[in-house]
Amino acid sequence: MSHILVSVAWPYANGPRHIGHVAGFGVPSDVYARYERMKGNDVLMVSGTDEHGTPILVEADAEGVGPQEIADRYNRVIAKDLCNLGLSYDLFTRTTTGNHEHVVQELFKQCLENGYIYEGTQKVAISPSTGRTLPDRYIEGTCPICGADGARGDQCDNCGNELDPDELLNPVSKINGETPRFEESRHFFLDLPALAEANLAWLKTREGWRSNVLNFSLGLFKEVKPRAITRDIDWGIPVPVDGWIDNPNKKLYVWFDAVIGYLSASIEWARRQGDPEAWRKWWNDPEAPGYYFMGKDNITFHSQIWPSELLAYNGKGSKGGEAGGYGDLNLPEQVVASEFMTMEGKKFSSSRGIVIYVKDILDRYPVDAVRYYISVAGPETSDSDFTWSEFVRHNNEELAASWGNLVNRVANLLNKDFGCIPEIQDSWLTEEDRALLDKGLQAFDTVGGLIERHRQKAALGEAMGLVGDINKYISAQEPWKIKDDPDRLATVLHTAAQVVCDANTMLAPFLPHASQKVYEAMGGTGTFSPLPRLEEVEDLDKPGFTYPIITGTYILGENVHPWSREDIKDGTPIAKPTPIFAKIPKEAVQEELDRFQNQLDERKAKEQARFEAEQAKLKERSEG
Repeated sequence: MSHILVSVAWPYANGPRHIGHVAGFGVPSDVYARYERMKGNDVLMVSGTDEHGTPILVEADAEGVGPQEIADRYNRVIAKDLCNLGLSYDLFTRTTTGNHEHVVQELFKQCLENGYIYEGTQKVAISPSTGRTLPDRYIEGTCPICGADGARGDQCDNCGNELDPDELLNPVSKINGETPRFEESRHFFLDLPALAEANLAWLKTREGWRSNVLNFSLGLFKEVKPRAITRDIDWGIPVPVDGWIDNPNKKLYVWFDAVIGYLSASIEWARRQGDPEAWRKWWNDPEAPGYYFMGKDNITFHSQIWPSELLAYNGKGSKGGEAGGYGDLNLPEQVVASEFMTMEGKKFSSSRGIVIYVKDILDRYPVDAVRYYISVAGPETSDSDFTWSEFVRHNNEELAASWGNLVNRVANLLNKDFGCIPEIQDSWLTEEDRALLDKGLQAFDTVGGLIERHRQKAALGEAMGLVGDINKYISAQEPWKIKDDPDRLATVLHTAAQVVCDANTMLAPFLPHASQKVYEAMGGTGTFSPLPRLEEVEDLDKPGFTYPIITGTYILGENVHPWSREDIKDGTPIAKPTPIFAKIPKEAVQEELDRFQNQLDERKAKEQARFEAEQAKLKERSEG
């Protein structure tokens, strides 16, 4: 048994998450975690809501409330949505916990002691209208390197180079379009150049990474500069240094603290298990790999920033040093980054109404239909497009017509003709029977190997290919026509039932809700596919502070084996089945397209009204 860490990108708590988000970090991580658990490995899957930084302050100001209220609201929304999606977190928590603050400060202090954090000055962008620091990502302008418009204050997506906001040409605030002013301010910096050699050496040892992810990561080291890890902001984790710790306007910046959440969540999980040191099995054992799942816009923070923080803590940069009380912490085994998903050819944008929120789609459609479409058509290695017509087609033709009908057909025939799994003899098996049984057995290695290499689309294709093979076998054998040979009828249905169960095991990581139903339809009892649960807890270090976590007990039923064939048992009762999947009416496509257009129209109307109101105010001032 191996210990495997599954680290899932932290959704930002300034609004509900949409399908584009979970296509990158959510479903792929869950498929992998479920597969590794089915293999018998000890998986720790952690994440939570990322709750610090200026965007939440901006949202709070707009609503006239405090930032904690915004974080609390969307933490609950996001946790509920991800739980409903079936994401099997061992702990989904948040970054405003006392535990997280303590862990972040501990890492900061050891990195500082090792010499990889130092104090200096930097020009920071200030909003002239509010006097508040603008986050790097809220400033846009022309890239000084490649000349592309729309470069952000931290990075140009066109050329991939890291930037500082004062380097941008013609910088403007994304919040209100004003030109920021830049002022010198004292801050702490992470000395990335002192860590670059070790970071790059680690990257060059990586095997099995998606080529686009590795190439992008290596490209980050063409020019490496220190990065400020504090900001002039009143919302964040206090800087644990004399003269700074009590300063209400200096905090550790969100990008420094959020990635530490993988460690702090692991520690919180261990504490909640009553074994405070249990997390070390996943973090201090060099044989315990950690896989990090995210969208491609997060690659920099997981292949450069987070490894650099870990190297700094471990004392493994050019300045030497030693690890702190947490011991030598493992660097990621792999950064599994997906590309972007668009919607009907348009980039997802909540502010422009180009969005499908997780809650909304789950309110209208079965959860495994959503998971299936994300898995089969998601942005695994290239950008992909969510279209309602394809969503409905995949559900109707593949889940309902191919897989669901197959399960119902086999279970119906078993129920009608035998009432149970019939007993057969090996000598009754024909060449066709053995060929199908062999395909089912061999598919475990094929599908499993693809999931291990993070080729989930191909893995799902192989599993559904096996479903197609079973359908062809049933059509060729025509068991409904076998009237006078009960042994042959028993053999055909026994063979089909066995490979249906094989296929269900392989589909379980992708379709956890449906796989439980299929398991029960084929006579199974107990838990085959565990699901997560929401649980209200009190903060371990801040009495009275409560919040929801996602957690679960992801142990298979005592009679269920891991990733391998489970021989079906003769005499197992088979009840008359009910449909596993339902077809989505074709009219739903136009209904969704109309809903989408209405969203766009409403957003345009609001923008026009806001523009006209601003123009009226300007006119009134000029006339006054």
